[in-house]
Amino acid sequence: MKKRALLSVSDKSGLAEFAAGLVEIGYEILSTGGTAKALREAGLSVTDVASVTGFPEMMDGRVKTLHPAIHGALLARRDVPEHLEAIEAHGIMPIDVVCVNLYPFEATVARPDVTLEEAVENIDIGGPSMVRSAAKNYAAVTIVVDPKDYEAVLRELRTGDTTEETRKRLAVKAYAHTSAYDAAITSYLSGETFPGSLRLAFEKVEDLRYGENPHQRAAFYAEPTAPQGTLARARQLHGIPLSFVNLFDLDGAWNLVCEWQEPAACIVKHANPCGCAIGPSLAGAFTKARDADPISRFGGIIACNQTVDAATAEQIIVKGSLYHAIIAPGYEPEALRLLQERSGWGADLRILETGVPLYAKTGEQSARATANLDYKRVSGGLLVQDVDRHELRPADLKVVTKREPTESELNDLLFCWKCVKHLKSNAIAVAKNRSLIGAGAGQMNRVTSVDLAIRQAGDNARGAVLASDAFFPFDDGPAKAAAAGVTAIIQPGGSNRDGDSIALCDRENMAMVFTSVRHFKH
Repeated sequence: MKKRALLSVSDKSGLAEFAAGLVEIGYEILSTGGTAKALREAGLSVTDVASVTGFPEMMDGRVKTLHPAIHGALLARRDVPEHLEAIEAHGIMPIDVVCVNLYPFEATVARPDVTLEEAVENIDIGGPSMVRSAAKNYAAVTIVVDPKDYEAVLRELRTGDTTEETRKRLAVKAYAHTSAYDAAITSYLSGETFPGSLRLAFEKVEDLRYGENPHQRAAFYAEPTAPQGTLARARQLHGIPLSFVNLFDLDGAWNLVCEWQEPAACIVKHANPCGCAIGPSLAGAFTKARDADPISRFGGIIACNQTVDAATAEQIIVKGSLYHAIIAPGYEPEALRLLQERSGWGADLRILETGVPLYAKTGEQSARATANLDYKRVSGGLLVQDVDRHELRPADLKVVTKREPTESELNDLLFCWKCVKHLKSNAIAVAKNRSLIGAGAGQMNRVTSVDLAIRQAGDNARGAVLASDAFFPFDDGPAKAAAAGVTAIIQPGGSNRDGDSIALCDRENMAMVFTSVRHFKH
């Protein structure tokens, strides 16, 4: 009996070649609508599904394959005589290969101008039904939902048939495909930020060597619709494979530098920036970030929000430096050569290219706006919150001291506020000339974080500014800042003892501004 394959796809990449391969090994091709048209234009013979079902496509294509002649052909178990007798009695011929991918619902609803009617019309019904029927009967039917699998499937079919192991693997992939599709529809139609039932769908990018520690297994997954400009869509240009910790630190570093459109660079260690700066040139910004903490930068992760040029690369590879990875929108050829050829550690340096910074416009939306929720795993559950994207404007600041900040102090305060947002709480940042020169992070009390930040800043703390991610419960933190020569402080305010901190600043001729916004990061 001649074998049959049913092809009905939205993504037609590689379709003609796959179909031609099936025809070459003796398959009859069944198809519908636009897929059949594309195959005929490629010179292939196609049998319309309508001629198999005895019904034409109707209702603007809503009904095409929902028929026993199709689903009986997919679901009939080849090892059950009663099933074979049933399809024979009704003139149904088995279908052995199904190649289906679904209406582009996620791409459709990602458009800012999409209407509800358009979204609903892009909810595929027949496609998921065929996928699930074929996957359920994977013992006999090969289901293909991803063009990346075409070549491997053809290779096995040329030997006679796909293996059961392959069919099962493809079935699992098919169910993941329909599950993600249903999750996207549920999310869109609910219109709720926090729906009653949360279904998440991610696609595996790669297995990792291990997790945070060698005894932990790990993998990296991406959102199916993650746009260019995100870590999930970054391209690795050079270096050994990325680790779990590399990826986590790369994400933190990348998100920090994308706070600015001016040239910005940072170095991250253990999820916290140990250096960050902005400036008129990327090389200048990186040099300031690099020199802020000569000890902690060793073995760090670099992020730059602009294309890396040769001048910046030369500052990165100075003698005595060692970095594990760098992420940037792109690299000039000479810069890439310098980074790749760095004697001693260039071969190990992971170099990632994002194509665009996160703040760049993609259509009508910023790529930053695509990931609206932040997820944190807890024992037996998941915490979900809005992503912290609060943008502080100078007009939002409330000067609470007798002295207002100077223009230079104000610029440093706004810069420092963005830095402290990316430090682990309790967080203190010290900045000068729009460069992070001291950081205290992850401490159990705020005054210890002040101590750490001031100690790291050293003599440079004199004339610097300080940011606190939450209010000062006492005036001991501002007092230590004043003793070190800090001249201005930015903090949320809101403590019952705010008056003590304000009075301290007034006595020391310091400026203090309140933001009324907290930036805890756990």
